[in-house]
Amino acid sequence: MTENRKKKLPIGIEDFEKLRQDEFYYADKTGLIRDLLENWGEVNLFTRPRRFGKSLNMSMLKHFFDVDGNHEIFRGLAIAEETELCKMYMGKYPVILISLKEVDGLTFEYARAALCMEIGFEALRFSFLKESDGLNEEEKEMYRKLIKIGEAGEGNFVMDDFVLRGSLSVLVRLLHKHYGQKAILLIDEYDVPLAKAFDHGYYDEMMDLIRRLFGQALKTNPGLKFAVLTGCMRISKESIFTGLNNLRVFSVMDVSFHEYFGFTDSEVKGMLEYYGLMENYPVIKDWYDGYQFGNVEVYCPWDVINYCYDLRADSGKKPQNYWSNTSGNDVVRRFIRQADTALIKREIEQLVAGETVAKEIHPELTYRDIYRSVDNLFSVLFATGYLTKRGESDGKTVNLAIPNREIREIYTEQIMSYFEDSVKENRETLNHFCKALESGNEEGVVGYFQEYLKKTISIRDTFVRKHLKENFYHGILIGILGCLDGWIISSNKEAGDGYSDIVLESADGGAGIIIEVKYAHDGDLEKGCKEAVEQIAKNNYEEGLYGEEVEKVLKYGIACYKKRCKVQVV
Repeated sequence: MTENRKKKLPIGIEDFEKLRQDEFYYADKTGLIRDLLENWGEVNLFTRPRRFGKSLNMSMLKHFFDVDGNHEIFRGLAIAEETELCKMYMGKYPVILISLKEVDGLTFEYARAALCMEIGFEALRFSFLKESDGLNEEEKEMYRKLIKIGEAGEGNFVMDDFVLRGSLSVLVRLLHKHYGQKAILLIDEYDVPLAKAFDHGYYDEMMDLIRRLFGQALKTNPGLKFAVLTGCMRISKESIFTGLNNLRVFSVMDVSFHEYFGFTDSEVKGMLEYYGLMENYPVIKDWYDGYQFGNVEVYCPWDVINYCYDLRADSGKKPQNYWSNTSGNDVVRRFIRQADTALIKREIEQLVAGETVAKEIHPELTYRDIYRSVDNLFSVLFATGYLTKRGESDGKTVNLAIPNREIREIYTEQIMSYFEDSVKENRETLNHFCKALESGNEEGVVGYFQEYLKKTISIRDTFVRKHLKENFYHGILIGILGCLDGWIISSNKEAGDGYSDIVLESADGGAGIIIEVKYAHDGDLEKGCKEAVEQIAKNNYEEGLYGEEVEKVLKYGIACYKKRCKVQVV
């Protein structure tokens, strides 16, 4: 690499060998290997939200321990300084790595076939087992059943239930016998098949299959050196890890391994300095920092890498919501729509306002349990990264907060979406509000608008600027007026000497309404209304409407504070 050519940013690179060989930027996480060996556990489960480097770390473990791994790629990294550990463990074990992130399907049969495919392709890496001098004929036949393909070599791997349930256990034992060395088993995103099965309605079948698959592979398996699993959720031990007494779980609450998933502050600063982007540090911290794993505050690496990539192409690029584009955010949607009590609505408002709520976290749930109560949803939001902890926990009780600006936007979008749906359902209130607005009835507009504000979840972020708070009330009005028949609605339209908040024009061109929204940060609604009306007059917002030969124009100044408002019409 030439001196002034920078390393590539690793967007979506989960293969550790590719990342190191093809000159991608890497924040060194190889200390995970040392800590894993020094804090030995036979079966280790790491639970972290998606996009925090779980798959890359699993690939790193594979290449370090595997007898066929490329060990040159560790040169210059932290683990290479641990010479005794490297001598004892590097390249000494057969390693099985399977990822379950693509085990999905609308039916159990399709998902089961995807699981067979994943295990079958991994088994094919060890094709030498068919001719191994260390295996007898019965054992070789067991291996052939793992890699048996459909007719004419096409289609899925063919495994009956008995073979599939024992597939990982058999592969571990065969590798142990061939090498005379115990095998390491790595299972990435172990809980994805269960999440997908719950969504598609075949949860019981998949739960039974995964329980038996893991039980045979991980429990009293004489060929197993150790195993590492990753996932988002810690599924109830009684439902999937039955009888597995050698399981060690490292969640976002634990101090052990807390710095190895996600970027630490020093790692983000190092990346920004390397690419000459340090002036963007405050924005990146505001948008993508804020997760607390153990005692360390971390950033979402997916977001930081993507934003740095965009900034290198366009130095004026605004931060984006990269994380939300990788998922449908269903858990937040369900959370908002199940907020059917004043207490839960108030707690969501506190979270969106940048405050904390104290909740008891249930670390072990089944997917059947997670949507049964809002209390369980708090635990799921915490496990999946939509909430994080603040400060020290008191037993199971944790002070929860929204991590950063990016995740807050996801909540805001879901709140507004839910509000718009509820407006459409309540046509009577909508019609009364619109009639009051069209007739210039200040009292009626105030009454119905406040009725909406009381019902919805307020977005009153205490750590954002005044105009962003105004955006919430602006959005509420747009959500209401979007259901108004017979009017053309414009938002932030250029008019006169500026941009008006909301402009409505009747379909026949005979009438118009201009609305300017103000947030009364000191609670002085009278003053807020006056400022709004003065802004309409000062910037001549009505000129655009008069140019369209509108005969009647109503100009509204609307001031809001929390769930109160005041209206002035001229």
